[in-house]
Amino acid sequence: IYYRLNVTSIYEYLEERFGKVSYKTGAFFFFISKVLGASFRLFLVAIVLQQFIFDAMGIRFEVTVTISIFLIWVYTYKGGVKTIIWTDSLQTAFMLVSVALSIYFINQRLGWDLGQFLASEELKAYNKIFFVDDFFARNHFVKSFLGGMFIAICMTGLDQDMMQKNLTCRSLKDAQKNMVSVSIVLGMVNFFFLLLGALLFIYAQKMNIGVPTMDGVPKTDLLFPEIAINSGLGPVVAITFLLGLIAAAYSSADSALTSLTTSFCVDVLDIEKKPETEQKALRKKVHVAMGALLIVVIILFKYVLERNVIDGVLTVATYTYGPLLGLFTFGIFTKQKVKDRYVWLVALLSVAVIYGISQIPMAYFGGYQIGYELLPVNGLLTFLGLWLIRDKRIVGQDKGDH
Repeated sequence: IYYRLNVTSIYEYLEERFGKVSYKTGAFFFFISKVLGASFRLFLVAIVLQQFIFDAMGIRFEVTVTISIFLIWVYTYKGGVKTIIWTDSLQTAFMLVSVALSIYFINQRLGWDLGQFLASEELKAYNKIFFVDDFFARNHFVKSFLGGMFIAICMTGLDQDMMQKNLTCRSLKDAQKNMVSVSIVLGMVNFFFLLLGALLFIYAQKMNIGVPTMDGVPKTDLLFPEIAINSGLGPVVAITFLLGLIAAAYSSADSALTSLTTSFCVDVLDIEKKPETEQKALRKKVHVAMGALLIVVIILFKYVLERNVIDGVLTVATYTYGPLLGLFTFGIFTKQKVKDRYVWLVALLSVAVIYGISQIPMAYFGGYQIGYELLPVNGLLTFLGLWLIRDKRIVGQDKGDH
């Protein structure tokens, strides 16, 4: 669809299919998703650097955040998407080396090789996949599978950040090959990250290392840096960890900053309709503004975030990607037109209903714990709302619908 329409922003499809309001609504929800998602990831880097390095130097958290964003801003400002593709490759390499070395050195400290670790009784407590005993539990397999599947669909196919790299491929076939190869690589990478996560908790238990706290609140996000830096594994592990952590966060945050700039310029400011000389200056200003916005949001997270970063990212996705899921599903799988002026209201009401459901105490559901399955429910509510405001016309029925 994106290649056929030759779009810069994938949300231009919504304008082609439904109208201007739908287009702006989709772009708005992407914008919110990406600001919060990128901020979550950079927040993790910032709190680690702050807690383990900069606090001892007397440097404030706000300064740490500003420096981190400034470094990303500098190289994305100069290079755009092509620079991101190369820096992402380099950062990914650092990240993978960090994971491999961390697994090796921690196993060595425990007196294991990789085979002994995989066969150990300790690992069995962490390698369970199919949680099917209690359907009411938040991590039941069916709920996790459905929620995870839709999160993967939305955070890939409906995300300007992910799609902008595929849209730079020379042809549709190249883009499809890229998607398949990336999926295979990500599957393997996630497997090793899961191994490392289990190994960290096993090591912490054996060495009596407690979960670190920040402002008096236990933070499992800080367990890896605590082990890497303060548990006597040596400088190689500490340096490798820091490089890997920074690489992992920056590889997503740099492309997020560029995609936010692109989406805001194209979707909000209609930059492509302005003279070329004006476009360049405007894009520079927006790029600065996006960096400043990320700084503000990350600093706010320090004072309001209560859960771990991964759960925070996925929970936000259940709210912000739901309307996008509903809009694109309705557009692709039906030929119905909608009353475009009401689309924003449908999207906001869907999010409001989902938020309301998530705040209802478990006791009202008989102990049922709500998880990431709220994302497809959110998409379904948006789909039903669009059906209620459907137009009697269908696509292609009049000249204005092509």
